[in-house]
Amino acid sequence: MFSDFAFAIFQESINTYHIKDDVYQEFANPYPKDKVEHLLYRKNWIDTVQWHYEDIIRDPQIDPVSALDLKRKIDASNQDRTDLVEYIDSYFLDKYRDVAVKGNATINTESPAWAIDRLSILALKIYHMQEEVDRADASPEHIARCTEKLAVLKEQKKDLSSAIDQLLVDIEAGNKYMKVYKQMKMYNDDELNPVLRGQKG
Repeated sequence: MFSDFAFAIFQESINTYHIKDDVYQEFANPYPKDKVEHLLYRKNWIDTVQWHYEDIIRDPQIDPVSALDLKRKIDASNQDRTDLVEYIDSYFLDKYRDVAVKGNATINTESPAWAIDRLSILALKIYHMQEEVDRADASPEHIARCTEKLAVLKEQKKDLSSAIDQLLVDIEAGNKYMKVYKQMKMYNDDELNPVLRGQKG
């Protein structure tokens, strides 16, 4: 199933990141550029780095200049994340381009890649909640709470994976169809963001 295939790649990315556990480490994609594995690995790496950006920026002692620089990095990361989702959807659009869509076919509330985006984030939640469960310095109460949360996350993973795989089966059978809307983010566009527009000379 595609969800298992994707989740294994997400785990590989997360594990590789945590060898150095450094947001500034060099990125190397082990998969060829013409493979969907390349997109999935890159997508999760972006998510993983951003996860740690979000931890760092919440440091109450962070220097304001450093915080602003980090905010810019988070903005850029969000744009990269959106771009990767669209690339992954392009892969599915190409894969299913010859499917005969049935007359009564319906559209899903989200595209396959946006559902896979959620699976990537869920992989990170599971990894870090497992870390909390395994902490030697944590109280028994903390470990118990985190164990309960981990069980819920794993149930979510099972449900989301099933939904993704069923969606792909339905698209392949012509029972559902894909319709992808490009993200029209306005705040990074110097023509659409009035603050940026006002700065143009």
